[in-house]
Amino acid sequence: MAKSDSFVSSFRLAAPYIHMFRDKIFVIAFGGEVVQSGKFVALVHDLNLLESLGVRLVLVHGTRPQIEERLKKNDHESHFVRGLRVTDSETLAVVKESCGTVRVEIEALLSMGLPNSPMAGSDIRVASGNSVTARPIGVIDGVDLQHTGVVRKIDADGIKRRLEDEEIVLLSPLGYSPTGEVFNLALEDVATSAAIALKADKLIFLMDGPGMLDKRGKLLNEITAQEAEEELAKNNKQPEDIRLFVPCAIRACKESVGRCHIIDRNIDGGLLSELFTRAGIGTMVTRDPLEKLRTATILDVGGIIRLIEPLEVEGILVKRSREQIEVEINNFSVLDYDGTIIGCVAFFPFQGEKAAELACMAVDPAYRNLGRGDTLLAHIETRAKKSGIKNLFVLSARSFHWFIERGFAETTVELLPDQKQKNYSYERRSKVLVKHLTGKK
Repeated sequence: MAKSDSFVSSFRLAAPYIHMFRDKIFVIAFGGEVVQSGKFVALVHDLNLLESLGVRLVLVHGTRPQIEERLKKNDHESHFVRGLRVTDSETLAVVKESCGTVRVEIEALLSMGLPNSPMAGSDIRVASGNSVTARPIGVIDGVDLQHTGVVRKIDADGIKRRLEDEEIVLLSPLGYSPTGEVFNLALEDVATSAAIALKADKLIFLMDGPGMLDKRGKLLNEITAQEAEEELAKNNKQPEDIRLFVPCAIRACKESVGRCHIIDRNIDGGLLSELFTRAGIGTMVTRDPLEKLRTATILDVGGIIRLIEPLEVEGILVKRSREQIEVEINNFSVLDYDGTIIGCVAFFPFQGEKAAELACMAVDPAYRNLGRGDTLLAHIETRAKKSGIKNLFVLSARSFHWFIERGFAETTVELLPDQKQKNYSYERRSKVLVKHLTGKK
């Protein structure tokens, strides 16, 4: 029963993301190692699920291990310049062969439809072709990279037409020139250029490792593009995949891509966990912070009620009707995490007495003990100082120790503003706490 309850709860929590992702474009990039591994079938099942939910998928695959394997068989040595393969004529032939083989393998797995399997009833059509125009890189450090190129243009209109026809678009790390030449491209270049050209909602890299770590080895679940740049600059011991993919994520976010995700390819269902849970399992790079402290609007009333109702039932907060909250909504501030209200607080000034009440403070249980309460308190104190308020008071029946620890002192009802004294509930017997505000606004 517990497992069933857990499933139902998780499925319900995923529902907003299901609605949000419908008809959105996701570019998902993975190296040739993913295709070689036995776990690729599970990834295909997850891709099928995304496609069935209405997500428009663009897949970009790599071929480095397949190329290396074939070159070794041919006793042909690989040469690299700044991490880029020098693609001579013999290597180019191997690149073409490897790309063709990997593409066929992916298309075959996406075509599965066995009964009693996750692919049962699926009817996935895969589109590939010459959507990538490329040019030669040329000479780097005195070495001519020959048939190694960079993306010049992505046929975004053509890809979008395929997506509108409910096809999955598959891009190989090959590009073509107007002169009919073929170029070997970097996986990350193709994926990033495609995501930018398509104005994709998400760019997702599957890599070896959990994601971007700080100097203490802690996973950075969320980071802005600017913060990611700073982290790369001060921590030069990041794994190769991070040094490869994070700059691409930064570039994509700064241009037109909504969000970029870097996920451990070795975690079964990692793609789904990253996309359909609030916490995720990898690193998400965004242009702007996900969590914002802002003035509440009428659209936030439902989220505020969701937060304060359990506290009202426990007797921690005074019950407020929806109508009352709607009338007082301009007095509320909320912590908005990616569209979800995770904290709220209200500010009621009594200008004639240079006093104000802090009320209705609540934080989502999943985000408690992480400093959100302190953030809300600091916000109200700043707001009070800007309004010329000298005394900030709060009425608390259960949480008064928390406020005392933060500089509030117990006082008497008689020291409340006159209007508040008249409305004081002697039945609740809430403690009256006050903090004298000093310092800069």
